[in-house]
Amino acid sequence: MTRNMGYALLAGLAAIVVLVSTAIFIGVGSDDNGLDDSSPHARNSAAPASAGSWVGTWAAAAVAAEPHTKDGYADMSIRNVVHTSVGGTGARIKLSNLYGTRPLTISHATLALAAAPSNPTAATGTMRSLTFGNNASVTIPAGGTATSDSVRLNVPHAADLLVTTYSPDASGPVTYHPYARQTSYVANGDQADETAGTAFTQQSPYWRYLTGVDVWTAETRGAVAVLGDSITDGITSSPGANRRWTDFLAERLRTERGAPDYSVLNGGISGNRVLVDGSRYSPNNGPSGLTRMERDVLSHTGVKAVVIEMGLNDILKPPRQRDPEKIVDGLKQLVAQAHDRGLRVVGGTLTPFGGHRGYRPHLDAVRQQVNERIRAGDVFDAVVDFDAALRDPAHPERLRPAYDSGDHLHPSDNGYRAMAEALDLKQLKGSTPAKL
Repeated sequence: MTRNMGYALLAGLAAIVVLVSTAIFIGVGSDDNGLDDSSPHARNSAAPASAGSWVGTWAAAAVAAEPHTKDGYADMSIRNVVHTSVGGTGARIKLSNLYGTRPLTISHATLALAAAPSNPTAATGTMRSLTFGNNASVTIPAGGTATSDSVRLNVPHAADLLVTTYSPDASGPVTYHPYARQTSYVANGDQADETAGTAFTQQSPYWRYLTGVDVWTAETRGAVAVLGDSITDGITSSPGANRRWTDFLAERLRTERGAPDYSVLNGGISGNRVLVDGSRYSPNNGPSGLTRMERDVLSHTGVKAVVIEMGLNDILKPPRQRDPEKIVDGLKQLVAQAHDRGLRVVGGTLTPFGGHRGYRPHLDAVRQQVNERIRAGDVFDAVVDFDAALRDPAHPERLRPAYDSGDHLHPSDNGYRAMAEALDLKQLKGSTPAKL
């Protein structure tokens, strides 16, 4: 072989290596449903600028069928306003028709950054059209879900996003989350890509159809998913201010030195119980924790840790559960579901409710017995003592006055912050579940 022939052979081999490496890189992105714009139809698709992964940045549980929506919102645009816990370089959304009785057609959907907090106006240059399997329209069967294709968008930490869906036809009952503590908007006609926000004259306290937003990120390594009741839902937090205890937890995870690189996904439903399902049309109960753990926690993108704050409504709401062992057994079943996925679970003690209209000493005794079992360490892998964080030292059956929203059951903004501060962030780092 001559020297020139050797050089040619080496050059050919180098070219093959480059081609194979490129194919492997593109293949990995596609297998992960990553930020790949190789499809000619993938308008605004997000191309990988660096290695990364999908992580949930926001979530809300589908609670019930919205009352008085038997025909849905035909020829109307719904602009949901949601707040990110972490940012990324691309995004995708998740829609649900869980409580629908007919197929739901979304013929136009968009995603944008809000120009200002809780505002329907899109920030300049951020409006993105969404596709589903490279189609602008998607039809979601009754009881089904849909995830959009990815779009390029620089999503900041702790920012408001605008997720707008337009449905041209009557579609049956609307799947919604009633106690959003956030103003969203509705407009007549197809206004999904309207940036000024002026068409969105109707305000709404609900989130409709939207159950999740994921971001493509090289910074965030996973998500903390929280299963809870109205206390996690943040029902008494300041509207539009993002002061649920999960919001304060997200802030700690973003800012504290040594904190895990995790987002926070809120799976709270007001009135929710561990053991008992609510009505399909009840805006204040939702399906039991046992039946929704998979859908509202374990199925979210990138979940690395689980926090459970539940059990008080089982004691307070008819049919009242007076056997603490049944509540503890239900909590253990939730833990077992997470363990099946190899996830550790941090569990919260049940918080004080002295002074609330539903308070009875014998019911508080049940709460105390559940808490004894939780603190003993045989229910969860780790414990966050919300009871100790919130109770009044002089009257331990009651919330501390500074942490009481006024109803003697739900915390104030300060109380929610105290809950987030009570959680030892190191407890979220466990890679394997404890042996209970």
